Amino acid sequence: MNKDFKSQSNKAEYMKDDRRQVNLSRRNSLKFVAGAIGTGILAARVGADVAAPEPAIAQNEMSPDAALAKLMEGNKRFVNRKRQSPNQDLPRLAEVAKSQKPFAAILGCADSRFPSEIIFDQGLGDLFVCRVAGNVATPEEIGSLEFGTLVLGAKVLVVIGHKRCGAVDATIKGAQVPGQIGSLLEAIKPAVESSKGQAGDRLENASKANVVLQTKRLKASPVISKLIEENKLKVIGGYYDLDTGAVNILTES
Repeated sequence: MNKDFKSQSNKAEYMKDDRRQVNLSRRNSLKFVAGAIGTGILAARVGADVAAPEPAIAQNEMSPDAALAKLMEGNKRFVNRKRQSPNQDLPRLAEVAKSQKPFAAILGCADSRFPSEIIFDQGLGDLFVCRVAGNVATPEEIGSLEFGTLVLGAKVLVVIGHKRCGAVDATIKGAQVPGQIGSLLEAIKPAVESSKGQAGDRLENASKANVVLQTKRLKASPVISKLIEENKLKVIGGYYDLDTGAVNILTES
């Protein structure tokens, strides 16, 4: 009888173990299914965000004053180490792949130390940027900026020179340069001549005079001057400090 009793007890224990394993298996299956569903929902949401991002504000509906304020607020954040790095994510990438509405246009020096999107704390599709050594308004640059303002609708156009500009310095020194570099120095020479005899640092004076000169060349464009007359555009001259990161306004129209 003892043997029969033990045998029955063992069978009962085995049956309990089987039921536990079945229950555990069911629980694990439910957890797996729930996890898979949750992951699927999350993936679907992310995919939807990338495929159909929220529409951006029509930036070309800004006033020129509002566009300038937005640009300078971004530079203030950069100087104060409070960058927001806006419009630099995948939804924004998908949105501006279809069209662009930059609120500002920039003519800046090709110097590697001040990329416009960083110093103004902006992102994809915000700025229409032309860069050339000495921030010179060549016919090609002027044509590009006519397109950026008239066609794309940028409301503020900023010419930015900077501290310790190599192109201006080479012009002051009358450097003998190869290739097409000389054409840039020729375009800067009138600014160097006009700033002679001014008190203070000669290079800084010439660099600021060059900003004023290139700004005047842009304003001489029939396309750009008409936009200014119609209050659809502001043209600004600015000067970037390599040491502080600040952009100071020199001229405004």
